[in-house]
Amino acid sequence: MTACNWTIELATLESLSEILRIEEACFSAPWTRKMLEAELSGNPFAHFLVARHEGRTEVLAEAIVGYLCYWIVFEEVRLMNLAVIESMRHRGIARSLVSTALQTGISQTAHRAVLEVRASNQAAQRLYEGFGFSQTAIRPKYYANPEEDAVLMELDPIVVRPSGSPVCRDEGGYQPLQ
Repeated sequence: MTACNWTIELATLESLSEILRIEEACFSAPWTRKMLEAELSGNPFAHFLVARHEGRTEVLAEAIVGYLCYWIVFEEVRLMNLAVIESMRHRGIARSLVSTALQTGISQTAHRAVLEVRASNQAAQRLYEGFGFSQTAIRPKYYANPEEDAVLMELDPIVVRPSGSPVCRDEGGYQPLQ
């Protein structure tokens, strides 16, 4: 089995430019630099994780390849924004980011997780369903550019896999992070 070539770590203000680059590449209505900075440094409920590529190569020059902004508010984890650069998708990075956020929520006594996702984003919905999230409602015309419904999803209670570890996936399949 091969090892993951990325790690999950806390974002810093120094990460902001790379996070903004990913945000703008992945979303049709991206958060602004000011919005991201407010989450990183001004919101007491916000947590920000990044997936950092190890051993940068000529093919992949970016150090940060994905991120997750989430809030922990009392007993609830709210997944706010998740993105992975296109060339690094389908490797388990998003799954590891979400798993780390859910584990952090549990460690801070959260027992429920919620999120909103574009109705057309079937890949994200499958990711969340893999954690046990289920659809609870539709919010009509929630998103703009293009206008689209939001699917509201919930995980209650938060359940962590038996190993309790985030996972990575590459040619060898899923494996615990070291």
